Amino acid sequence: MRKLLNTLFVTTQGSYLSKDGETILVRVENETRLQVPVHTIGGIVCLGNIMCSPPLMALCAEHGVLLSFLSENGRFLARVQGSVSGNVLLRREQYRRADDEGKSAVIAQAVVVAKIANCRVVLLRCAREHPELAASAPLEKAADELYRLMDGIRDDLPLDTVRGVEGDAARQYFSAFDNMIAAQKKDFMFVGRSRRPPLDNVNALLSFVYTLLVHDITSALETVGLDPCVGFLHRDRPGRPSLALDMMEEFRPFLGDRLVLSLINRQQVQGSGFQKTESGGVLMDEATRKEVILAYQKRKTEEIQHPFLCEKVQIGLLPFIQALLLSRFLRGDLDGYPPFFWR
Repeated sequence: MRKLLNTLFVTTQGSYLSKDGETILVRVENETRLQVPVHTIGGIVCLGNIMCSPPLMALCAEHGVLLSFLSENGRFLARVQGSVSGNVLLRREQYRRADDEGKSAVIAQAVVVAKIANCRVVLLRCAREHPELAASAPLEKAADELYRLMDGIRDDLPLDTVRGVEGDAARQYFSAFDNMIAAQKKDFMFVGRSRRPPLDNVNALLSFVYTLLVHDITSALETVGLDPCVGFLHRDRPGRPSLALDMMEEFRPFLGDRLVLSLINRQQVQGSGFQKTESGGVLMDEATRKEVILAYQKRKTEEIQHPFLCEKVQIGLLPFIQALLLSRFLRGDLDGYPPFFWR
């Protein structure tokens, strides 16, 4: 079984990353603050004004360490990767299926069903965990509506119809999201999903965690030899990791949304850690970003029973496992793609 490697997050502005043999060095104002052997790292995420030496980039490419650059508020900017790995026959099959709307719909349906099912679990668990809230009725109502949408997905649905169902499910789910926020309501009021830029504190948290998740899924897809830019539910667009976004739909509720709700309801983040810009967007300060990253990394080390493999695995390995299962389906080793269902 693959070992869960660490992700190195660099948030100190002005940091400079370089190499010394097989070791990654992080220097701030000419002082070495951190030394990490490259073989212990699965990825590096640089947030803001972080510089990297060309030899360090080459070292990461050689060892399959995905190097991503984000803005300070978590917006994706660029990534550095080495030569394409994996079986060319696997990627050719991925491209053929992506070009066939009927075959794409089969995979998209599996992803959407898993997403809706996992959203229902989030809603129902929150209703059980907070029975004292008047919010439980709206949560159960939204869960019932999601069940209706999920039950309407059939094997012969056109791809555009599947996308329509996914959009309806997202609207139903986020219409009840504010009811799951049980603390700090003044600072964390959710009125709807907003992106580029996020317009409130909750959306700022969601967008940041989703960006971290996309990084991990992209790395997992590249590890097994799949092209993260060619998806089935999300269509091709220059610069967009469509397949990573496809697979993220399975994990958004379980790993992204639950983490954000936990950070707010347990008061691990505070409203004072966010600021609104002149353009109306909301940014997190450095201390809040670090708190979110620590919680995300801690969550990845927890174990869960995988519903298809029936084995205990670390949550951080789930993207790799799902990428591997998808590759086996594309190769013909599995009759269907088994998405991740949260129990």
